[in-house]
Amino acid sequence: MDILINDIIEQLQEIQNGKIWIGSSFESKLNTVNDALVFVRPIADMHSIAEIISHLTLWRNEALLKIKTGKGSKTDDCEENWLTNETLKAKGWTRIKSEYDNTLTQLIALLKEKDDTFLKEEYYDTDFKGNYQYRFLLHGMLHHDIYHLGQLGLVIKYLK
Repeated sequence: MDILINDIIEQLQEIQNGKIWIGSSFESKLNTVNDALVFVRPIADMHSIAEIISHLTLWRNEALLKIKTGKGSKTDDCEENWLTNETLKAKGWTRIKSEYDNTLTQLIALLKEKDDTFLKEEYYDTDFKGNYQYRFLLHGMLHHDIYHLGQLGLVIKYLK
């Protein structure tokens, strides 16, 4: 039985589009805004919805790379970490959201090929400059998603 890996997959799915204890998933939050609002920064120092979703996509792509190759390529200070609204507007919300959704689909498909022993295998993390178990990466992805789900909630509250 692969209880641990299946639990991580379930949590990733629930945070994105399930009914979670904290009340709102990414899907339920994003369904409350129209495309015109996603590039608006409600306060100068606050990220837009598009910036947050793009940021999450970068790190999910990075997780995919680490799982596939055993090594990442990005660090927290890389340019792609927080793309500007101008860059994101040129890309368009439909593409940004599609890329975000696609990375979740890819991550879940990849994790379904793994078993619980995978979580103890190690990869090299370019951002933390060391070897870590994949459980560190996947739990970190969950923590990262939940953190930014809360941030998204605040952004949406300010926009309305």
